[in-house]
Amino acid sequence: MKVVVLAGGTGAAKFVRGLVRAIDPRDLSVIVNTGDDLVWWGLHVSPDLDTICYELGGLLDRQRGWGRLEETFHCRDAMRALGQASWFNVGDRDLSTHLFRTERLRAGVPLSEVTAALCARWGIASRILPMTDARVRTIVTMDDGDVPFQEFFVRRRHTGAVHAVRFEGASTAQPAPGVIDAIHHAAIVVIAPSNPVTSVGPILGVLGMTEALSTTSARTVAISPVVGSAAVSGPAARLMATRGWPTTAAGVAMAYRSFLDVLLCDVGDAALAGDIEKLDVHPVFTNILMSDTSMAEHLAKETLDAGAH
Repeated sequence: MKVVVLAGGTGAAKFVRGLVRAIDPRDLSVIVNTGDDLVWWGLHVSPDLDTICYELGGLLDRQRGWGRLEETFHCRDAMRALGQASWFNVGDRDLSTHLFRTERLRAGVPLSEVTAALCARWGIASRILPMTDARVRTIVTMDDGDVPFQEFFVRRRHTGAVHAVRFEGASTAQPAPGVIDAIHHAAIVVIAPSNPVTSVGPILGVLGMTEALSTTSARTVAISPVVGSAAVSGPAARLMATRGWPTTAAGVAMAYRSFLDVLLCDVGDAALAGDIEKLDVHPVFTNILMSDTSMAEHLAKETLDAGAH
């Protein structure tokens, strides 16, 4: 059974950790957000791609939720001593990934091929696909103007009023090779428990993505990143407000209603069943919190079961 996951952020990494315990990893394709990508110290950094790859390659520091195991930060500290920007934490082992990626991109190799090469070196059986090989930038509009997503999220610690979010370049960006084909040949497409605006939104903004999700024969299942009236983590609540979506599981259903079949929600949100059903989305109520790997595997199995019916 072929499974496709649309992914971004730490919630997605936790989910795929459980998913590869429930299915053959070779049957999994993960389409990853690249709107968060940035140039740091002259290097191309792909935070969401790296988090998924490190997780599936057994390299992720799960305690932090990002970066590599047994990481050191000597280069960051030395750059800080030289008066250079150091607010974005890139570790020494992590640096090798960005050096490799940047060298290959400068040689004209597309991001999807660079990602495939890294996955092969790390022994990753699943297929990891950037949403596009084109440059897409998530931009957050705040009181003092437009800021790139990582500056909003990391440097400013996602504080301050947010007025709008846009994805520069998405509407003309072609999906990376294999993306549309994976969606059309999947049995189940899963929207990971990621921020609907800045983790999944850039993927959906890429040319033809929403149409592919609307026309695939696969069942499309999303996992709510919201419990009650609060996001499990991160700034999803304030960002959803910029789209006019309530910070509830029903708001998540609104975000994906044009193609979504099933939404997995926290068992405590059962009172929202009617609101979700009005959007022509079938709600399933279960424990969606992934406090450990066994819970992530349980959620993965629940998701697969929901997609099979």
